[in-house]
Amino acid sequence: MDPVPPPSLRRTPVQQRSAERLARILDACAELLDETGYEQLSTRAVAVRAGVPIGSVYRFFGNKRAMAAALAQRNLDRYAERISARLAAAGHVDAYGAIDGVLDEYIAMKRTVPGFALVDFGVPAPPTDEGSGEDPNLLVADRLCGLLVAHLGRTTDDVLRRKVLVGVEAADALLQLAFRTDPSGDPELVAETRELLYAYLAPSLT
Repeated sequence: MDPVPPPSLRRTPVQQRSAERLARILDACAELLDETGYEQLSTRAVAVRAGVPIGSVYRFFGNKRAMAAALAQRNLDRYAERISARLAAAGHVDAYGAIDGVLDEYIAMKRTVPGFALVDFGVPAPPTDEGSGEDPNLLVADRLCGLLVAHLGRTTDDVLRRKVLVGVEAADALLQLAFRTDPSGDPELVAETRELLYAYLAPSLT
């Protein structure tokens, strides 16, 4: 799937140099999220870490929330890319194998991608008067539904969309618990999450 430009982005980079600067800003944002948390994050600190003028940050983002929202969108794009690549490399997989891919890639990103623990696909802060945007889990569910039906060769409908959304919400809550229990993800709770998705979602994907 083609990446969707984040709605929080003031200006979409056209030149390669500008795109690279935006990537450095988001990389710096992710690193600082791990080091300081969201509350202590500042646009100035991101500019210093990225090695760019503060004006370059404001050229793309109005505030730190918009910057974190763009990072969340990039995370979702990369998550979708990882799932697509995994399913393509695996060739024919059934619904259970597809669920494994969705779950395992999320856990791998949770363990290894900077900033992902705090900003996976949404911003850990209340919305401002600028608007909250769409619920992150709705975005995730919509993206996953498209990926799964394309790979499994079935059609989508409102029932399947609802099933995938419920699966995303349930997995989100359980995986939050798993990573609160163990920074690497409690293996027993991860296993329970997998079993829940197998039982609830797999029949709708076959």
